[in-house]
Amino acid sequence: MLLEVNNLRVSYGAIKALDGVDFCVDRGEIVTLIGSNGAGKSTTLRALSGLVPVASGSAVFDGRDLTKMPPHRIVAMGMAHVPEGRHVFPNLTVMENLQLATFARRDRAALAADYDRVFQIFPRLWERKRQRAGTLSGGEQQMLALGRALMSGAKAMLLDEPSMGLAPVLVDEIFEVIQGINRLGATILLVEQNAYLALEVAHRGYVLRNGRVVLSGPARDLAENPEVRDAYLAG
Repeated sequence: MLLEVNNLRVSYGAIKALDGVDFCVDRGEIVTLIGSNGAGKSTTLRALSGLVPVASGSAVFDGRDLTKMPPHRIVAMGMAHVPEGRHVFPNLTVMENLQLATFARRDRAALAADYDRVFQIFPRLWERKRQRAGTLSGGEQQMLALGRALMSGAKAMLLDEPSMGLAPVLVDEIFEVIQGINRLGATILLVEQNAYLALEVAHRGYVLRNGRVVLSGPARDLAENPEVRDAYLAG
């Protein structure tokens, strides 16, 4: 098991954002967290990447508990967070954004091969490698955010709403890329408001409601579950 989360609790003041979340992600899987707005999906990713403090519980990644680690150590362990809204550095070029992601890597000899891999997956980034990231389209910025995560040497990628703000044709392209990255060996924990698409690409899923996991199972089973269909897949 690459990631095992047990009884994870996060509060914002008096509000319990996560109220005892349990789930696991095996190596090589795509696992999705689905639920309505405010269910705790993005908070879960932020807690795992050290961006919000954890009140209690554990999140063991590759044998080590992340919950007391600062974000830069979590990145160095091999977990990359691609946040909602992409958050590329707009005044830096595409190449500079990718180079920044390598700060914690010790395997410097492997960098050239990884740049080649990123540019093979995202040929548009190669075409725009000297272009400032702020001038890229939304889809290209999402490609850059995913490429940056790959350049960090990540064993696992936390993807928060990768389809947000993208045209439908680009959404399909991004999710094809996500599946391709997974086939190359990356483990992916996916938060995506488009539950239909998330369950289509994932191996397993967990349904969050009010900061708790209320359903879990193979993605195909969840997609056929009447409760899930009525709540998240209608229309």
